[in-house]
Amino acid sequence: MTENAFIHRFEPATRAGSPPLLLLHGTGGDENDLLRLGSMISAGSALLSPRGRVLEHGMPRFFRRLTEGVFDEDDVRRRAQELGDFVSEARQRYGIAAPVAVGFSNGANIAAALLLLKPDVLAGAILLRAMVPLSDPPRADLAGKPVLLLSGQGDPIVPAGNSARLAALLSQAGASVTHRVLPAGHQLSQADVMLARDWIGNVDAKAA
Repeated sequence: MTENAFIHRFEPATRAGSPPLLLLHGTGGDENDLLRLGSMISAGSALLSPRGRVLEHGMPRFFRRLTEGVFDEDDVRRRAQELGDFVSEARQRYGIAAPVAVGFSNGANIAAALLLLKPDVLAGAILLRAMVPLSDPPRADLAGKPVLLLSGQGDPIVPAGNSARLAALLSQAGASVTHRVLPAGHQLSQADVMLARDWIGNVDAKAA
């Protein structure tokens, strides 16, 4: 791969027709963090899991933030382009279709940015505890692209109004958005896994 390469893990598909997943970890995670989650959500899918290239006090992230909940939006745009280029190169290298992103927290935010900035990179997205990544996003064409947004009712990091605004923003761009607010905080629960598994099963069935 070129200079766009990320440290990453790739696990090939073990079940034909399963949608490939792009796994995007939260702050302080790495390329190993979401592999088990990916297998639980879609058993047999190819898994592409990069490590974020931005360090915050030594913790990997996918883009810079100024304070908690306040993003460096120039960096969001640049890092989304880099990640999009990496995914395009990885698709050629590993022979996979456009993936469905599965992002948690910071990883969900960069996945949302990818949808808005480079819509063709992803086949859809599961956004776990995501926020609006850009205050002035470009006009994207997400016609029919499936998106599952799972928010936590007691999330101290993501305000309820922010996640609702993200759902509306993606819907206005044409995405087919399912937004569920769970009785949870910022961390994931078993309900997240079950809802994500059921959702991707329905998406997979429709694609077939």
